[in-house]
Amino acid sequence: MTIDAETMTRDNELGGGAAIAAVAAMIAVLFAGSTALTPLYVIYKQAFGFSQITLTLVYAVYVVGNLGALLMFGRLSDVIGRRPAALASMAIAVVSASLFLFAENVAWLDVARILSGLGVGIGAGTGTAWLAEMVESEDKSRAAIIATSTNFVGLGLGALVSGLLAEYAPWPLRLTFAVYLAVLVVVSALIWRTRETVARPGRLADVSMRPRLSIPGDFRAAFVAPAVTGFGAMALVGFYAALAPSILAQQLHVTSHAEAGALFFELSIVTAATIVATARLPSRASMLAALVLMVPTVVLVVAAQILASMAVMIAGTALCGVAAALGYRGGLQVVNQIAPADRRAEVVSAFFVCCFCGNALPVIGIGLLSSWTSSTTASLAFAGMITLFSLVALGFGAKYAR
Repeated sequence: MTIDAETMTRDNELGGGAAIAAVAAMIAVLFAGSTALTPLYVIYKQAFGFSQITLTLVYAVYVVGNLGALLMFGRLSDVIGRRPAALASMAIAVVSASLFLFAENVAWLDVARILSGLGVGIGAGTGTAWLAEMVESEDKSRAAIIATSTNFVGLGLGALVSGLLAEYAPWPLRLTFAVYLAVLVVVSALIWRTRETVARPGRLADVSMRPRLSIPGDFRAAFVAPAVTGFGAMALVGFYAALAPSILAQQLHVTSHAEAGALFFELSIVTAATIVATARLPSRASMLAALVLMVPTVVLVVAAQILASMAVMIAGTALCGVAAALGYRGGLQVVNQIAPADRRAEVVSAFFVCCFCGNALPVIGIGLLSSWTSSTTASLAFAGMITLFSLVALGFGAKYAR
């Protein structure tokens, strides 16, 4: 009795729940790499002797990789297959982690952050599409919930584990990435065994590199509310990921790297739990609720700095998690609903560009302002921007985004 190679390959592949778990783990571990630096920024700042504005730029260049993945490689996995694209994203993550492991100056950090953003951008899009094809149900919202909640779980675990290692283990700027590389290898092995869902994968040469990004004229007014909501939600997440450890050390006099990581872990876990718990909440209601919640969120964050209160910061972080979850999920679903079917991919891509810009641009602005004035003044300006954007988006949302 003989068994051909193709049959043996199918028998060794992961399918069903194991395949879903493997892809979810890939999404989580890729996003974990993007926040592993969160508790380490303060250490890098001291070790490499750079300023607060340089810190924010190191954080923000991550978006360059995100945008490159979105605009240039958005259809990669559709053409060459989910598994090859996923393995490519993991390989990019390995190179990024290796650069962090041996980093000697800011230039190394910048290149590593750009590659991290590129790997996450390719892997997240691939993983989300892969999950949608694996979930045995006509209702693909379950796949979206798995992808988005796993995204934030990974973000939280990356910051938490990095903070714990930095606080309680030796070699804080090395050990974190050595551990992360080991995890990447394990998850890559699982992805290697996960079944392919693209029936006839093509060649890399068939991938179009032409960016497709536009908003049809008839839908631009309706697009404003979800776009601003996504921008604001990711601005809040970016504020915590880049600046929370510095704020804790300077304004709240909390110097523990573990506590800095735990604060972002709180934000991420609340966000993931809210995404799951509010899955049945209508998209428009979710979006509008997020816009309303953003205002008290930034009020609490600024109040925590003025009062030097960790308790207020923890409360603000929890509210930020709820607002970010409702804003990201609600905004994305509204965009999917209002976009014309033949232009949906382009409009959704435009939404993600708004999210990426929200994640980076306000952080750069805060870094500039804090170097000219004070961290509290910069946070007040950030709070004013979020409040203004929320009010504008509420107006457009109430009128157009139905």
